[in-house]
Amino acid sequence: MSSSAVSASRLDRVVLDGEVPNNLSPFIEADREQAVADLAAANHFAPLIGTETPGPYALHLSILEGRLIFDIRDVGGYPLTAVGLALGPFRRLVKDYQMLVDSHIKAVEEGREQRIQAIDMGRRGLHNEGAELMTQRLAGKIDIDFDTARRLFTLVCVLAQRIASR
Repeated sequence: MSSSAVSASRLDRVVLDGEVPNNLSPFIEADREQAVADLAAANHFAPLIGTETPGPYALHLSILEGRLIFDIRDVGGYPLTAVGLALGPFRRLVKDYQMLVDSHIKAVEEGREQRIQAIDMGRRGLHNEGAELMTQRLAGKIDIDFDTARRLFTLVCVLAQRIASR
């Protein structure tokens, strides 16, 4: 594969669609900002169905009627294809993510450094599990690497939290 093909298989930007409540915890907002920054720095994202248009791509992520929607566009915003995934398989992990966020916030308030470190280790494991699920669910539809999958999983958790906080 040529280097231009490799560089084309990437996201130029990620947009979370839908209302943005202002009551998300600073921890979740920081996770969102970090995931978006990390994706901007490095990612691998190659749609396998629905478009022959080379990237880079703009990804609009949303949750609509219980489905996670990957609305893939060219960098100018022109729609190329969309991939929908049932959100059900992610629900337990998203719920666990929220419980870890709540536990982290409480541990920080209480100044419990060892607890914070334990929660962070659990969070890394949860993100790895989410990345594996994301990769499996997108197999044959969108080719992504593990780090991209981890960051997309984080954004799914943020989107789910936005919906829950409406």
